[in-house]
Amino acid sequence: NELYVDDPDKDSGGKIEVNLNISLPNLHCELVGLDIQDEMGRHEVGHIDNSMKIPLNNGDGCRFEGHFSINKVPGNFHVSTHSATAQPQNPDMTHIIHKLSFGDKLQVHNVHGAFNALEGADKLSSNPLASHDYILKIVPTVYEDMSGKQRYSYQYTVANKEYVAYSHTGRIIPAIWFRYDLSPITVKYTERRQPLYRFITSICAIIGGTFTVAGILDSCIFTASEAWKKIQLGKMQ
Repeated sequence: NELYVDDPDKDSGGKIEVNLNISLPNLHCELVGLDIQDEMGRHEVGHIDNSMKIPLNNGDGCRFEGHFSINKVPGNFHVSTHSATAQPQNPDMTHIIHKLSFGDKLQVHNVHGAFNALEGADKLSSNPLASHDYILKIVPTVYEDMSGKQRYSYQYTVANKEYVAYSHTGRIIPAIWFRYDLSPITVKYTERRQPLYRFITSICAIIGGTFTVAGILDSCIFTASEAWKKIQLGKMQ
């Protein structure tokens, strides 16, 4: 692995793919919406492309699954009731995050990292009227296999806080915010085969170690045998 300063996926058009899967067990699906904002001027309320809402608890709750893209600039996306035609009196934003990931999915056993750091985040015991801020620092990650094929994913660190936010009219309108910024450092993992000479060296080391241990054991057994013979001769005399 190595670290360097670069934007690795230059063919992405300055976009990052996001996968979000979150359950709000106490909020109706018709109230749930996704809003996206960033420093390039994007301000999208009620994003619906490639998203799905699944009713929970006999329609009292909702599971939101979304696949969307964000620009490679600081910004945020948030789950809220902002896009609803009528705002509820007491919105309940308690939730569980099942998945939040960026870029390609990496299924590589020897690569460990924070690719889904918010998996299992449980806020069901929080204040129902509280807003939740998840502050993310996104780190570009490249995995190159032995054929030279590269996959572009993103790890991230997260900090969070809860607070009650009031609108200018005095109403409480909670939301689940994901505020992100990108690290200029890229992490790259490169898959390589070990060279043949390293394999031969390892075999020689194993064989040499085996002969050394065998020699030590043989010497110990011989010494013990000689000592035992001397003891027996002493008894006979």
